[in-house]
Amino acid sequence: MPPRLLMLLAAAGLSAAVHAASPVLVIHAGAGAPRKDMPPAREKAIRAALTQALLKGYAELKAGKPAIDGVTAALVVLEDDPLFNAGRGSVFTHAGTLEMDAAIMDGYTLRAGSVAAIDHVRNPILAARAVMEHSSHVMLVGAGAEAFARSQGLAMESDAWFRTEERWQQLQRALKEDAANQPHADEATAKHFGTVGAVALDVDGHLAAGTSTGGMNDKLPGRVGDSPIIGAGTYANSGCAVSGTGWGEFYMRTVAAHAICMRVTQLRMPIARAAAEVINQEIPAMGGNGGAIALDERGHIAIPFNTDGMFRGWIDGSGQPHVAIFGDEDDGTGEPLPAPAPDDAATGR
Repeated sequence: MPPRLLMLLAAAGLSAAVHAASPVLVIHAGAGAPRKDMPPAREKAIRAALTQALLKGYAELKAGKPAIDGVTAALVVLEDDPLFNAGRGSVFTHAGTLEMDAAIMDGYTLRAGSVAAIDHVRNPILAARAVMEHSSHVMLVGAGAEAFARSQGLAMESDAWFRTEERWQQLQRALKEDAANQPHADEATAKHFGTVGAVALDVDGHLAAGTSTGGMNDKLPGRVGDSPIIGAGTYANSGCAVSGTGWGEFYMRTVAAHAICMRVTQLRMPIARAAAEVINQEIPAMGGNGGAIALDERGHIAIPFNTDGMFRGWIDGSGQPHVAIFGDEDDGTGEPLPAPAPDDAATGR
């Protein structure tokens, strides 16, 4: 509360109490069509990883640290886990190379940083944050971004660290389908899913958002999606924070994350409605698909998606993590189940 207002209240014989906000953290690890028959061990591992990310990020928020710290801590956990398409579990380009993207934004200051088409940097989200905090730029790409990350002392890894057999085989299947001019049979390849993200509200009522991805399996080298583009896949201001996941080209064309936050902060639209209008109406109407996590300054959560499922979770002042995978699974947000993707949704082939 401004000092002058406190003085006026005191002069009038009134008292004012300033209450800390209850911290909230929401995460996602990609939208898509998770298999209901996935091996139990894999499902258990995914749920455990999501829970760990929530607890790591929430611990920062409960300690009174800023929202940006909660976002960073959660995303580092997900980037280090080969189960997810970011950091260690990143997919390969058509040429068999790795190109990772990430972005982070502080809603309180509107400062942002992002990196695109990088390799060898163990945690791209830390590189994005370093750009925000230790450069005069917002985005760095390719070799320049990697050189900057090295100059900041960030952990680097060899190609072997990032390569997983699962991702390599995904590429090999896609290459065979390309050669035969066949559509991709793998859902993750066909519909371009695979991202991790986090949004957080800290005890001071400030918001932040971050997103990290390995991009699209079999993408052309040099392709950059929405995740590192401020306003498209990642955005935060004083009243709203959003991280998206889905077919990036459509998130860029709709400036999806910014569009959601403008509805919230300028049109005073409830965040669930704002997010649903963009994710479940605008993007599918254009032929795209995916999901998002959104959070407002009062701690209201929205997790819309128009796919069969989405790896997602959240934790608030109660300290109880909520994790969900499948579309018909109750994630505790009270949100209605997402509308199914349109039958004629483009597959990108």
